[in-house]
Order: sequence, then structure tokens, then C-alpha cells
Amino acid sequence: MSLRVTFVAAARSSPLLAERFEDHLPLDREGWQEVQRVAPELLPLAAAELRYCSPTPRSRATGEGLGYAPLVQLALRDCDMGRWRGLTLGEAMAREPDQVDAWLADPRATPHGGESLLAFISRVGSWLDTRPVGDGGRIVAVAEPSVIRAALVYALKAPPSIYWNIDVRPLSTTTVTGIAGRWNLRFDTPTAQAPRT
Repeated sequence: MSLRVTFVAAARSSPLLAERFEDHLPLDREGWQEVQRVAPELLPLAAAELRYCSPTPRSRATGEGLGYAPLVQLALRDCDMGRWRGLTLGEAMAREPDQVDAWLADPRATPHGGESLLAFISRVGSWLDTRPVGDGGRIVAVAEPSVIRAALVYALKAPPSIYWNIDVRPLSTTTVTGIAGRWNLRFDTPTAQAPRT
């Protein structure tokens, strides 16, 4: 039996350039407004047999705001950024430019003392591969954009460097279908434009 896993990116909790590594801020007012605006469009995903979310406050709040009542999954937590936790990329670059360059260039590097990009991708991929097939074919997971990027790199068996080329916008959806070790990226036709049969 094939699974259909739809990832929903958590709503924003801060402006893009102010985003911090392992940001545990709740949704800001704009984030809540965005959730309310898109809720009618994303509400059908609540029919999924299994509904999950990352443990961050904004992922949990996004899932609740969309009516999913998701279960928190620790495996969907953001990458452990060690001593860079709470910093913006610019702040980390200003403090440790050589270490940031090494981290961006080598997916096995852990100059921050946390988790490597490769380990992060593997952790998220293991979560994806261990979803219970017998509990139903549809899953929705509200997650941080970084987690969704990691899941896509894993699902597509792409080189880890592709992680930096995937742009996941707040409240966007991404679907993968398949079974453990064999995943496909799926693009759906919007409901309003679905072809007639």
C-alpha cells in the first residue's frame, strides 16, 4: 500500500531575514492572519488518517489553527544548531565566518557542535520511511521549512547540497507518495482547475 504524505510549512513567526536557527517563537500576528486566510483551502487535509507536526510552537499552532489536531513528532524537530541556536545566519557569519563556510560546503560538518546536515536529512528520512502503512494512506505533517527541505532531499535521493536550493514558503504544501525507500514528488492540480473526467 502506498502512502501519501503532505507536508504543510509552518506559518511565519518572524520576518524572513530575522529568522533564527532553531527559532522557538510562537506565531506572530501576521502568521495567525495567514493561517486564518488559508485555513479554508487547507482544511481538507484534516481528513488524513494521521496528522503530525514538528515540536516547535509555530508548527503546533499552525496545525491547530488549520484544524488538524496534530501529534507532535520529535523526529520532525529542526536541525540541532549547537552554539548557533538562536542566531540568524548573518549573526553566525559575523562571529564565525570560516565555520559557517565549512558548514555550508560540507554536509558532514558540525562546526557549531550540533547536528550535521547529512544527519538531519537522515533523521527526517527515517521518520518518513517508518510511517505506518497499515493505518491509512494519507498523512499530513506541519513542519518547519528546513524539515520539509530535508524530507525532499531524502525522498528524491538527491545530493545533500540540493538542500540549499529548495525554497519552502510558509503555509505551502508539498506531497510525496510511495513507500519506505521509494518516494515520488507529487504535484497536484488545484481543485478549482481540476480536469473533468
